[in-house]
Amino acid sequence: MKNLNVRKFTLTAMFLAIMIILAVTPLGFIPIGPINATTMHIPVIIASIVLGPKLGGGLGAVFGILSATRSTVIITPMSFAFSPFIANPLTGHGDWWALIIAIIPRILIGIVPYFVYKGLEKLLKSKARPVSLFIAGLAGSMTNTILVMNLIYFIFRDSYADVLQVTASAVYGIILGIIFGSGLVEAIVAGIATLGVCSVLLRLLRQ
Repeated sequence: MKNLNVRKFTLTAMFLAIMIILAVTPLGFIPIGPINATTMHIPVIIASIVLGPKLGGGLGAVFGILSATRSTVIITPMSFAFSPFIANPLTGHGDWWALIIAIIPRILIGIVPYFVYKGLEKLLKSKARPVSLFIAGLAGSMTNTILVMNLIYFIFRDSYADVLQVTASAVYGIILGIIFGSGLVEAIVAGIATLGVCSVLLRLLRQ
């Protein structure tokens, strides 16, 4: 038990270090139009499955805080949607709802994959573990994309339309395009990474 706790602590520290590195380099947030694609959700998804939903959710919260901090320091057209310290282009001031978008979906990234993986493992049995891991990674990534984009729509629809220079009625079509475009690519990458890394780490923790 002591060795297991040491391994979990070591892995938590490793995931945290990876997230910080991704946050301060271009590897973590990749600009695609006004929205950044991200790879920072991948360590959180893996941590959720390997370390459990408590540590996964905690690392997800760290991801959210790092996202809000980065949006405050490195200003993009959509920074106002993730940082309350950046002025909304329509109102001229920041909005604390931005923290909901930045943090809540990211906490859920650290929770959803664990339960998806455990549920599929019971349903499909251990022989289908690779499938369970891939789908869990996919689910974690899509949780992030779907929640973030929909929260932007419900909270900042008019401001997002202003940034894109489109009508408010056209915004949700664009959001769906992002979810099923770059969001789906992110999810597939996350699924593959989750399958590869978790297969090794789960075996390590069981030794």
